[in-house]
Amino acid sequence: MNRLFKEADILIPHTSNPEKWAVIACDQFTSDKAYWQRVRDAVGKAPSTLNMIIPECDLGSINEDERIKEINATMENYLEEGVFDEYKDSYIYVERTMENGAVRPGLLGVVDLEQYDYSPDSEAMIHATEKTVVERIPPRVRVRKDAALEFPHVIMLCDDYEKRIVETATKNARRMKVLYDFDLIENGGHICGRLVDAETAREINEQFKKYCDTMEERYRGADGKLFLFAIGDGNHSLATAKTCYENLKAQGADTGALELARYSLVELENIHDPSIVFEPIHRIIFGADIEKLLAELRDKCCADTGFEIEWIAGSRRGKLTLDEKKGKLAVAVLQHFLDDYLSENAGEIDYIHDDPALIELASGEDAIGFLLPPMGKGQLFLGVMADGVLPRKTFSMGHSREKRYYLEGRRIR
Repeated sequence: MNRLFKEADILIPHTSNPEKWAVIACDQFTSDKAYWQRVRDAVGKAPSTLNMIIPECDLGSINEDERIKEINATMENYLEEGVFDEYKDSYIYVERTMENGAVRPGLLGVVDLEQYDYSPDSEAMIHATEKTVVERIPPRVRVRKDAALEFPHVIMLCDDYEKRIVETATKNARRMKVLYDFDLIENGGHICGRLVDAETAREINEQFKKYCDTMEERYRGADGKLFLFAIGDGNHSLATAKTCYENLKAQGADTGALELARYSLVELENIHDPSIVFEPIHRIIFGADIEKLLAELRDKCCADTGFEIEWIAGSRRGKLTLDEKKGKLAVAVLQHFLDDYLSENAGEIDYIHDDPALIELASGEDAIGFLLPPMGKGQLFLGVMADGVLPRKTFSMGHSREKRYYLEGRRIR
């Protein structure tokens, strides 16, 4: 059980411009091409993880096959040019200082994909928290399947009340070697990574086993399936890694290839750390008949009491009360309605993390946005155990710029 998460052979770039190397996850700022253009301008021709990803805002507007070839070639070139230092069989302790000054600690290692599943009825020990949109997996598989390297933006959460695992690294951080320490571009805050020493790693692994035992004792008899770790961010990337691994097994790949593909880099964080705050993910609809959408929403989903949400459409704003009998969360009621409505009517949905960004986008023409309330993080594990998964894009761990940046890497081929 204690090898669900373990040390890895981790690649760290040695570069004089680390701020140009690290860029935010590809699924952020999907409706903000200006953000990604600023990143491209800032990076220029410097070595960068930007050269090894496809920002989702670019999908559909580029030659995907050519871009994937460029990505694969860039990875091989970086390896041949000696861009990386490799730290064998190691954990990296990460401290992310955010814009508000809070420090979010995490531990970088690999998860065993045999122990992960994103299906709602899964009994795996590592579980998705939200519904996985399977249509988002194939484009990511095309990027990963021939790639030599992976760079994680996955954050895995533990329900560690006793603060045993990540906090073991925190208390010993001062004696660890600093591997990187710099400000992230586009107001992403500051990041510092330290190589976990052997003594601390042994203690972490001991505490990890205790955590697994405690979880089974705490939730024995709970309504729903027991699981030990929840994927808080980057689930579609982990689902992609899982798919590639299963494809290799089906193809009869050799043992060495399977061993590399079986694991994937993630950052483990404790849901009970005060730096972790669940932010709502808002909804915006482009190209819909706004009056018709609002009328149907009022007719089918509203009541005198329940969840209050705000809508913005151009210069107009209003409030609605969603019927609490139709779901346990406001986001569930709204998302189910929007799924049904958009299956039969014109309109495209996007998911926006920050209030100002949603308001700005919804204030334009031909758009309507919905501001949603946050979800209490204390209900995450029990909620998933009871219901399998939460509605997709239920919550965000912090604001857009607080998402994980691609930085550390690992060979996967």
